[in-house]
Amino acid sequence: MITLRQLEFALAVAKHRHFKRAAEDCNISQSALSLGIAELEKQLDTQIFERNNKQVLITPIGEDILARAQRVFSEVNDLTTRAHSHQSALAYPMTVGIIPTIAPYLLPKVLPALRKHYPEFRMSIVEQQTERLLEQVRYGHIDTAIIALPYAVDGLHSFEFWSEDFFAVFPKNDVHAKLDTINSDELATANLMLLGEGHCLTDQTLSVCHFDRTQMKSSFSDASLNTLIQMALANMGTTLVPEMALDQLNLQDQNAVAVPLAEEGPHRHIAFVTRLNYARVDDVNLLGKLFKQAFEDAAQSGSKDANKYS
Repeated sequence: MITLRQLEFALAVAKHRHFKRAAEDCNISQSALSLGIAELEKQLDTQIFERNNKQVLITPIGEDILARAQRVFSEVNDLTTRAHSHQSALAYPMTVGIIPTIAPYLLPKVLPALRKHYPEFRMSIVEQQTERLLEQVRYGHIDTAIIALPYAVDGLHSFEFWSEDFFAVFPKNDVHAKLDTINSDELATANLMLLGEGHCLTDQTLSVCHFDRTQMKSSFSDASLNTLIQMALANMGTTLVPEMALDQLNLQDQNAVAVPLAEEGPHRHIAFVTRLNYARVDDVNLLGKLFKQAFEDAAQSGSKDANKYS
């Protein structure tokens, strides 16, 4: 009889293409993992992996088997959550993915409210780029993700709960810091620094400002947004930050000036995404309402996040 544990071993090997790392991921010994996969291949009478001392390859039939195994895991995860869906709101732990240009600015605003209203709720955070998070949502590895739209989310539900504009960052002594707004032409001459490919903030910036990626000279594939902010404040150029980051920016450096974009906003929309058949969709909606209220409360209490809500 094929077991879910055996499928988990095979999926881990497919993910890492390495038996030792897969065993560590599954928290078992390498020999136990190898034995489990050997038993799975025996049960199926099919070779899933080709392995030697240098690499692990997936056979053509193995690709099909692993794709089906991913769907099985997703269904099992949804079965578990559906069994708990009759319980009270947010009664069951949830794993939430958040992109790096949202997580550090959203969490300080929403976690206190979440702790206040639902102190028993347990939320695990996975911080990765959008495409990877959507993949994990589709395969049931995480429950939901918070991403920035516009972004292609085919086959998933999206629940928008907030929208915001972008601002260009300058030190006070920069000539651009005196502008009421800054347009695309002015940004182009101010040495605009962008995150590398894969960051939706970069794609959205290019779209909002009508820039061609091939014309951009400053792209930092391994840098964080905070790093680009520090470079901008050191007179090395400018970068764009989302509106939710403004309060932290002002606390971090009194020399920082955030100039609104002249291009019409909102420039991005913040949303939860889930699977179409996700059992705890009511909990996701509840989190969206709670997070929206937390931002509204922050604005009313004097926050400089002058956000516009959907």
